[in-house]
Order: sequence, then C-alpha cells, then structure tokens
Amino acid sequence: MKRDAIDFENGEVMGLFWRLLLPTLFGTLSIALVTMADGIFIGRGVGADGVAAVNIVVPIFQIVSGVGLMIGAGCSVAASIQYSQQNVKVARYHVTQAIVLSTIFMTLLCGTMLVFPERTALILGSSETLMPQVTGYLKYILPCFIFEMWSMIGLFIIRLDGAPKFAMWCNVLPGLLNVVLDWLFIFPLEMGVEGAAIATSISISIGGFMALGYLLFKAKDLGLIRLKISTKSIALALRNVGYHCRIGSSTLLAELALAVMFYIGNRVFMHYLGDTGVGAYGIACYYMPFFFMVGNAIAQSAQPIISYNYGAARWDKIVQARRLLLGTCIGFGLAVGALFALLPKGLVGLFIDTGSEAAIIAIKGFPLLAVGILFFILNVAIIGYYQSVERVGKATFFVFLRGLIFIVPAFLLLPRFFGAEGIWLAMPVSEILTTCVILADRLKKAL
Repeated sequence: MKRDAIDFENGEVMGLFWRLLLPTLFGTLSIALVTMADGIFIGRGVGADGVAAVNIVVPIFQIVSGVGLMIGAGCSVAASIQYSQQNVKVARYHVTQAIVLSTIFMTLLCGTMLVFPERTALILGSSETLMPQVTGYLKYILPCFIFEMWSMIGLFIIRLDGAPKFAMWCNVLPGLLNVVLDWLFIFPLEMGVEGAAIATSISISIGGFMALGYLLFKAKDLGLIRLKISTKSIALALRNVGYHCRIGSSTLLAELALAVMFYIGNRVFMHYLGDTGVGAYGIACYYMPFFFMVGNAIAQSAQPIISYNYGAARWDKIVQARRLLLGTCIGFGLAVGALFALLPKGLVGLFIDTGSEAAIIAIKGFPLLAVGILFFILNVAIIGYYQSVERVGKATFFVFLRGLIFIVPAFLLLPRFFGAEGIWLAMPVSEILTTCVILADRLKKAL
C-alpha cells in the first residue's frame, strides 16, 4: 500500500520511526512549553492568587487530556490494524465514530459545568476568595475542550495517515499563538486570569480546527466518512468507541497518575516543609509533564508502525520497532536526567529567584528527582507499546503500579526515614520498582 508521505507497507522501520519521532516530539513538547509559559505569565502578571485559581482548574485539563489520549490511542490502534488488512473504509468508520461521539460527550460535560460554574469550582476545591477568578477562568476555558478533543484524537490519525509534520504544526502553531495572546491579554490589556483563559481557548480551538480540517479535506486515506443514523449504526459506534476506550484506558490512567503524584506530593511537602516546600515541588510539577511528553512521543511514534505490522503479523518488524523504542528512551532519559542532575540552579531560576528558600529546596531536590527520569520515560513508552499490540491488561496493570500502588507508599514512607530528601525520591523509587516488575515479567516469559 503506497503512501505519498510515509509507506508503512514497504518502508524501513528505522526510517519510519525517525520520520515520525522528530515532528511528534517537537509538537508534544510544545504543549509542555505552553503550560510553562502560562505559569510564568500568570505568576508575574496576576500574582499568586491567579496561579492558585488556574491550578484549581488543572484537574479538568488532565481529565480532558486523558480522555482525548485514551480515545485517540485506542482509535489509532484499531484503525492501524484495519488499515494494514486493507479495510480502509472500516478504519475511516473508526475515526469518524471516535470524533463524533467524543464531541457529543465533551459538549454535554462542558455544558453542565458551564451551567453550574460555582458548584464546579467548589467541587474542584476553590475557596470563597478565589471563587470569582476560578469561575471567570472556567467560563472561557470550558468551550475549547470540545476542540481539544478534535486535536488530540486527530493527531493520532494524521500521523497514521502519513503526515507527521502537519500533526506537529497542529501543536506548534497554537502553542506559539498562545504565548503571544497570553502576553497581550495579561499585560497590555490587563484582563487577568480571564485573559489567560481566552488566550488558551483561542489557541486550542485553532489546533482543533486544523486537525478536523485535515480529516475533512486533506486526508489521503483516513478521512472522515458519512455515518448512517440508525439504531444499529449507533450501537456499532458505541461498541467501537468502547473498544477504543478499552485499548487506550491505560493512557487515561497515566494522566490521572500525574494528578495523583501532584496531589499527594503537595500534601506531603506541606506537612514536612510548609508553603515553601509546596512552592519548590510546584516548580518540579511544571517540568514533570516534559518527562511524560518525551515518553509519550516515543510511544506515539512507534505505535502506528507496531500496530500496522501487528495487524499484518510481521513480527520481525515489531521487534525492530520495539528495540528502537527502548533505545531511544534510554538515550533521552539519560540526557534529560543529566540535565536535572547537573543544572538544577538554572532550571529553577527560570521560575523564581534562586536565592529564595523555595528555590534552595528545589535546587537540592532536582538531582534526587533526576535519578528517576530515565525510568519514568521508559515506563511511559513501554506502556504505550503494550497498547499498540492490544495487551490492555498489562498496560493498565503497569500504570496502576507506577501511579498508585508504588507512588503513594513511597511518598508516605520515605520521608519518615530520609526526611525531605525522601520526598524527592518518591517518584524515582516508584518508577524504578515499576521497571523492575516489567523486566521480571519479560524474563519470566523468556524462561
């Protein structure tokens, strides 16, 4: 099956992988950079209350992102398998059903929260003092989540359709626009957190329309297709999207695992080190999505290659792609870990004065955190690999290990033995233990 841009049928695995990885990595990292820019602009332009108000809404971002990644990853695996078996029309149905049903779901969810903004803010943990800023932010940010679903699901399919560079620009252009609009609305126009919400909403919406436009007008093989409206068709669509969710469920859990890590870490730092400890950990929390994005980008780049060849039963190419995935994770993990171990002062100084108490705590903690970065990236990518070959049970189990079973006891027990250093070691210990379980599982299978 020849492709104009990427030939999954006849292309060499290494060439395909790198052609997918570079734009995917650049595009996904731009999302993390935008999050960091938001934090810097709001912190300096609005103040601590503005940062607090936005942080209260962050769990909604993580849930929406998790749902989008879950459906996108599952849909991409299902479409890849059908596509490799020459069932192009079936693959297009999978894509269209995922886009339509996710749009309906997100419209209902966001509409409900818009009708009850104060109740939503209270559920998220807002105080009465922060309520006006939280509800103001919610009012302008909620509608864009519909378009974010288009973007997150669409990018998986755009890469599978052979256009990874276009997928990259669907992230990069909205990200650059968001930085400009953040500056404009927060500083010259003095619109506060509402301005930040409008900037983010406009940027996300443009990314969503770019992805949807590709699927409607530019797709080579995997564009949207007209759906039939009947009881049987609706039941089939629900079944297929349920299948997507089952395959991609570990991706949703991975996003929720980050939320658990942030929440438990904040509570433990508050208990041992007070507000300054939470501030130091907050800087680390701005960087942790980078680790996730690197591992996720590597997994997303290998996924269409692995799933396509899995559907075609070409096991030798799957082994080649898996080796590339693992080798790339090790390379990036060592490089990023070295950066955090050797240059903690520079990384912390991007956010706050390095002479402050919170900065001193973070500078001491970053080298400890660096121990786990390689294993963090490796675990995220390996979980993505298991999704690609429909081993959902294993992927979900490993997510639970790193996101709940290991991380919570690590946060609670290590500080009792090692003090503040133990808090920073919680993530590394959790990730290392997860990697050990994965290796033990592979060795058991080989014996």
